[in-house]
Amino acid sequence: MDITGFELRRIAMPLVAPFRTSFGTETARDVLLVRVVTPEAEGWGECVAMSEPVYSSEYVDGAAEVIRRFLAPPLMAARDVTASRVAPLLAPVRGHRMAKAALEAAVLDAELRARGESFGAFLGASRDRVPAGVSVGIMDSIPELLDAVDGYLAEGYLRIKLKIEPGWDVAAVRAVRERFGDILLQVDANAAYTLADARTLQKLDDFDLLLIEQPLAEDDIRQHGELARLIRTPVCLDESIGSVEAAADAIALRAARVINIKPGRVGGYLEARRIHDLCRANGIPVWCGGMLETGIGRAANVALAALPGFTLPGDTSASSRYFARDVTPPFVLDDGHLRVPEAPGIGVDPLPDALAEFTTSSEYLTPA
Repeated sequence: MDITGFELRRIAMPLVAPFRTSFGTETARDVLLVRVVTPEAEGWGECVAMSEPVYSSEYVDGAAEVIRRFLAPPLMAARDVTASRVAPLLAPVRGHRMAKAALEAAVLDAELRARGESFGAFLGASRDRVPAGVSVGIMDSIPELLDAVDGYLAEGYLRIKLKIEPGWDVAAVRAVRERFGDILLQVDANAAYTLADARTLQKLDDFDLLLIEQPLAEDDIRQHGELARLIRTPVCLDESIGSVEAAADAIALRAARVINIKPGRVGGYLEARRIHDLCRANGIPVWCGGMLETGIGRAANVALAALPGFTLPGDTSASSRYFARDVTPPFVLDDGHLRVPEAPGIGVDPLPDALAEFTTSSEYLTPA
C-alpha cells in the first residue's frame, strides 16, 4: 500500500474511577490515536504511552512529536508499505516502541481490511473468545479493596490482579484470599521493590498466587533471576520485556516463569507474536497485559490473546471497567470472556460521535 497520510488524533477519556498503581494515580487517559489513509483502506492504531514518563520513558506528547518528525515521513516516502516493512523502515530511529507500535497497528489494520482478513486470523488465533481478568488498583483501605474485588467477581471476571507496593502487599493479599477463597489471584508490583525486599515477597508464597508481576526494576533481569530462586511464587516479567531478545535473555537466566506481552511495549503485534512463539517453544506461559486501552487497542489485544500460547487470563477487561463510554462499540463480558472480533482488520470501527465528543486535537500529516 502507498500511504496517503496519517491523522494524529488526541482524545481525553475520563476513567469511571481513579486507578492507582505504585507509580501514580490516573483519573483520565490522554490517548493518541493514529489513522493511516491509503488508496485501498484506512486503518487505526492506538499509542499506549501515558501522559507522563512514569511507566516507561515514553509519553504522549513525545510519541506524537517523534511520529510527526521522524517516524511518519519514512513510511509516507516508501512505496508498497506493509506491516512487515514498518519495523525495518523505522529501525534507524532508536527506541520509541509505543509510537512505532501505533503506526504498525494502523498499517496492519488497513492492510487486513483491504484483503478482508481479521486480526485474529492473521495472527493465528485458535479461539473465538478469551478469558477476561481485571486489574485492581491500590485502595485507601482493605474494606474498599474487598468491595471492589467483590464487585468484579460478581461481574464475572475470571482472574483478579492486585496492584501492590511496599506497605500495600501482604495484608491486602491475605484479606482477599481469606475473603474470596480459591479464586485465580495474582499481583503486580510495577517494579516497586528491590532484592532487599525478598523476605517480604517470600511471605506472598503463602497465598498460592498465579504469579508476581515485575517485582524489581525493569532493567535488571539478572536480579529477577536471583529473586526467582528465593521465592516459590512464579515471577512474571512485564516492563523488562521490550523485545524477543529480552524475552530470550529472561528465559535463559531463569528470571521469568511467566511473561506478560503488551504489544505497545514491545513495538507492535508482529513482535508480540514473535515473543509468543518463543515462549511457547520454551514452555513459558504468556498472557496479554493492558494499558487502559480504548476499544481500538482492546480489539487488537483480544485477537492477540486468542493465540494458543496465551494460557492465562489477561487484562483484557470489558470497556466498562475503565470507561463509561468507549470510542467503539463496547466490549462486554460474556460468561467471563470477551469475543474475538471477526470482521476485517481490528474488527471494530470508531464511533464518529464518540470521537467528536472526546477529541482534543487532530492533525493530518501528508508526504513531503
